[in-house]
Amino acid sequence: MEPSAKITVSAKNEEIARDWWCVDATGMTVGRLASQVAAILRGKNKPLFTPHIDTGDFVIVINADKVVFEGKRAEMKEYKHHTGYPGGQITRSFKQLIQTNPTFVVEHAVRGMLPKNRLGRKIIKKLKVYAGSEHPHLAQMPKELKLKY
Repeated sequence: MEPSAKITVSAKNEEIARDWWCVDATGMTVGRLASQVAAILRGKNKPLFTPHIDTGDFVIVINADKVVFEGKRAEMKEYKHHTGYPGGQITRSFKQLIQTNPTFVVEHAVRGMLPKNRLGRKIIKKLKVYAGSEHPHLAQMPKELKLKY
């Protein structure tokens, strides 16, 4: 009697079928939205998930200007970055950003949940975020995705 062979299957780039998903972010909490979108971008929802290969799908997030934070987080949240010059730290609040650049809030949250390497930089390019309800990706026929809340 021969032993049963247990094989670990590793996905190859040619085998991966990538779908397009459309997510409506109206009234969703930023962190909950970002964690679920990051999992889909990474491909963790697929049975062929392979950690070192990009197996994920494309995700379109619409109505990014209507995301929310729970409790006092909307008043407290600050986004900081440094220009590299002395005294060059720039701090912007969530309320300022949601009015001027609402797509940054969602992109920043999702980017923080992806790997910090070449693979993460490749994966983030599959995320498309739009402030309004219109997007130019109708030719890809994206499917509507209802996220768990």
